[in-house]
Amino acid sequence: MIGKGKSISHTRASISYGWNQEKEAEIIYKEHLIGETPREIAQEFKIIQDQNCRCKNNTLSFVLSPTIKDGKKLTQEELNTLTQKFIQQMQLHNRQSIAFVHRDKAHTHVHLYVNRIGFDGKAYNDSYIGKRSQQVADQVAKEMGLQRARDIQYQRFEKQKQLRQEIKLLHEKIMKEQRLKELDRYIKHMKEKGVEVRPVINRQEQLQGLRYQYKGYNFKGSEVHRSLSGGKVMAQIIGNKERTVEITKGMTVQLAGRVVELSTNLALSIAKRVVKQAVKRSIDLGMGI
Repeated sequence: MIGKGKSISHTRASISYGWNQEKEAEIIYKEHLIGETPREIAQEFKIIQDQNCRCKNNTLSFVLSPTIKDGKKLTQEELNTLTQKFIQQMQLHNRQSIAFVHRDKAHTHVHLYVNRIGFDGKAYNDSYIGKRSQQVADQVAKEMGLQRARDIQYQRFEKQKQLRQEIKLLHEKIMKEQRLKELDRYIKHMKEKGVEVRPVINRQEQLQGLRYQYKGYNFKGSEVHRSLSGGKVMAQIIGNKERTVEITKGMTVQLAGRVVELSTNLALSIAKRVVKQAVKRSIDLGMGI
């Protein structure tokens, strides 16, 4: 489960969003409130908030998001328990508060609004509230046997690790079998294998790198592997084309039917690698004599 929290000033608008019937909203928790509309709830909040005119962001807004799997099986009563545990551990009990569940999408989530101003007129300390919300939501998930944020992050990391390895293997296979000499052909062959290679064009309309989109994930080339950085891939392609190459400012490549200039940094990176490749070939040939 993931928790998010912040202090806000637009109380009525936020509660109206939480109460939105188009999102199949249902009230799952209500404390020290009797109002039946967002306007009435906001007015009740304001009566207490008027005791502390110095505090402008006087409402606390939280979103508690169980995983899709957990959200599907959680009952209204369990969501109420989840919300109460979160309130208790955030030390927000005995304050005006209301929570709604939204089930209009696959990802069930709870919107919780708490009056930051207590009945004593004092404002709740909202320092690091975003971080504290994450930590408390994680603790509540642990207590209730729900999937925790750290578990989700680990699974995502393992999934991305696997996909990066698959992209790298496909890249190596294509480079070995095709000995490509044009970037367009590299992009075409990778697409045939299910990998979208997207050139990164900067504001000066120059090519500055490559991104790889695969099975719903999007990576920078260097994130996939250091051998798939824009400079290394381009150097390999150019190295296949020419034994020696002079890289200068304004160097261009053919890309999707148009000529695109390389960024200075990418051109320099390619130059260094092409020179290294040429030197290595010369050494290898020399040693073979």
